[in-house]
Amino acid sequence: MSGLPSFDQLKSSPNGQMIRVHAVDGTVLVSLGPSYGQWLRSDQIPQVMKDAMISVEDRRFYDHPGVDPIGIIRSIGVRAQRGHWTQGGSTITQQLARNVFLTSNKTFGRKFREAIISLALERKFSKDQILELYLNKVYFGGGSYGIDAASRKFFGHGADHLSLGEASIIAGLVKAPSNYSPTADAQAAVDRAGVVLETMVETGKITNAEAQAAQPSAVKLAPEPKQNSVRYFTDWALPQLNTLIDDQTDPLDVWTTLDIRMQRQADQAIGADTPAGLQGALVSMERDGAVRAMVGGKDYITSNYNRAVTAERQPGSAWKLFVYLAAIEAGHKPDEAIVDEPVTIDGWSPRNDERTYSGQINIRTAFAFSLNTVAAKLGQAVGFETVADMARRFGISTPINTHPAMVLGTSDVHLIDMVRAFAEIDNKGAMVQPYAIEKVVGPDNKLLYQHTPPENRVLVAPWVAAEMTDLLQTAVNTGTGRAAQIGRPVAGKTGTTSTNRDGWFFGFSSGLTTGVWMGRDDAKPNPGLYGGRAPARAFADYMKVAVANRPVEQFDTQVTLPEWQLEPDDEAYYGQPDSGIPTIDANGQVIEQGGDQGQPMSDGGDQGYPSQQQQPAQQQQQGGGRRQPQQDDDWQGPPPPPAPGQRLDQNWLNGVLGRKGTATPPQHGGGTPQPNQ
Repeated sequence: MSGLPSFDQLKSSPNGQMIRVHAVDGTVLVSLGPSYGQWLRSDQIPQVMKDAMISVEDRRFYDHPGVDPIGIIRSIGVRAQRGHWTQGGSTITQQLARNVFLTSNKTFGRKFREAIISLALERKFSKDQILELYLNKVYFGGGSYGIDAASRKFFGHGADHLSLGEASIIAGLVKAPSNYSPTADAQAAVDRAGVVLETMVETGKITNAEAQAAQPSAVKLAPEPKQNSVRYFTDWALPQLNTLIDDQTDPLDVWTTLDIRMQRQADQAIGADTPAGLQGALVSMERDGAVRAMVGGKDYITSNYNRAVTAERQPGSAWKLFVYLAAIEAGHKPDEAIVDEPVTIDGWSPRNDERTYSGQINIRTAFAFSLNTVAAKLGQAVGFETVADMARRFGISTPINTHPAMVLGTSDVHLIDMVRAFAEIDNKGAMVQPYAIEKVVGPDNKLLYQHTPPENRVLVAPWVAAEMTDLLQTAVNTGTGRAAQIGRPVAGKTGTTSTNRDGWFFGFSSGLTTGVWMGRDDAKPNPGLYGGRAPARAFADYMKVAVANRPVEQFDTQVTLPEWQLEPDDEAYYGQPDSGIPTIDANGQVIEQGGDQGQPMSDGGDQGYPSQQQQPAQQQQQGGGRRQPQQDDDWQGPPPPPAPGQRLDQNWLNGVLGRKGTATPPQHGGGTPQPNQ
């Protein structure tokens, strides 16, 4: 008894660590840890609250010396009758001793110490003081300690004027706060409140009529505060504290990299552009790895699963970043000629999405239109293990297969890992390490941690990154990523997986790299989902605001595209992700008109090895004809194409290519369609 703290000391001792999380501008994003309301003196606590708690937790509270032998015998008797523990023998004083001085471990040693401390508490403090301490410090769930914090959380007002129905709900929470929380399971909370009211009738605290009139089911709950997408970021960032600092008890102020304006726009873009029934995620980071925005899903309250950092999904053609990086490092050049033709590797025969082949083109055009056959050729030339090594070099942390189809993105990845890889291209081939915490400040403004940039590490030579940026610019300027244009230089890549299960877009501009994913959590097919549509639009809607106040940055390799390439990409124009170049026989006749026939395939992952989390493939979406250009398209389209079987008209070809005279197209970005091999 002599070693116990004073009453005032017990009143001021908090339970748990308080953490305030700040945005990059200092704004408090969220306060985490236990929540405490106003301390209520014994004479401020409503009598119905006292009676409810005593009736359900310790009906002999005013009769025992801190430990209740009768209560223990009663709980043992019930245990013998029912075969399991349904009543605890702990008094309110014992619960206070456990909450303040001990742990919840169910051991004989702990129970013995609990009993000794309880007897000492009863000797040192009055019953009213013990009840006051208990009601102001006991845990009621949802981070709330004390009846005032619980009342404000669940009912929106202080506990000094609780009704009988409200008091019965709060008193019922102590036994199992998570099970009986009115915000988690309203019916369970009402049922438990009914038990409390019954015990109050049994103990003579209220009459049957008063219990009937209490009506816990009619108690109005305070609306849950909206948990916006900031919580996805804080859920990812705060566990990193365990590796940064040792302090686990003192209050902390954590200063993060998150930009509120960017986060708000990211949330809006994902909410507005993600198709109904699908989920969306976004990560945006600086060249130095500072994460400025993170959205892990459309609604944190509905699902706090963070798809930005936890989900593993196939990246589709976005994976071609590593294929072309390996090819460039091996000596291949963007202007290098390559033949788009049928290819078979170890029994695997990839197809382009429109099942057509363009003949001799250059690597830049093949990348811009995401041709699968060319990616397969390049992957075979450099070696599939070399492509896997390149992906690991750029920070892909998930397992990577080395089957030939891996060039089309059949290995699962994290969104944040892919964003990091694209940021490393923007960083001229140097490593980027994503981070969320700038500094941590403890009591008395003591600096406990300060972020320092990691040692610079070169992943690829700057000229490799520059030529890769060349390809990525072309994909946005004229290829599958045209919807991601934002009025300033952008480099990026689309990705769409088999049967449209996943849609991706990754890109960078003005020092900021952003990645977007859309799809279903159950990995079911999504007809109409392509990386160059909704994900690219979300990217553009976000980036237009995110980089609006930044100076325009030109890339090291500025691509000046010929006029004939400045047309809507085939994904936007044909409604499909890849090339719609017609296949022509040796006599100049159109054999197959891309985009108008058959079923559309994905722009990556086609004929690959499906992810383990994917469901059986469903019937693929039936292909349609060309869609009309959007209202913001200023390009009116080429003349109508010849039907299959008709001879290719030179005027039509010239109209498509946007040029006059010779039928030989410019060398920059494409070659003459060749006869089907």
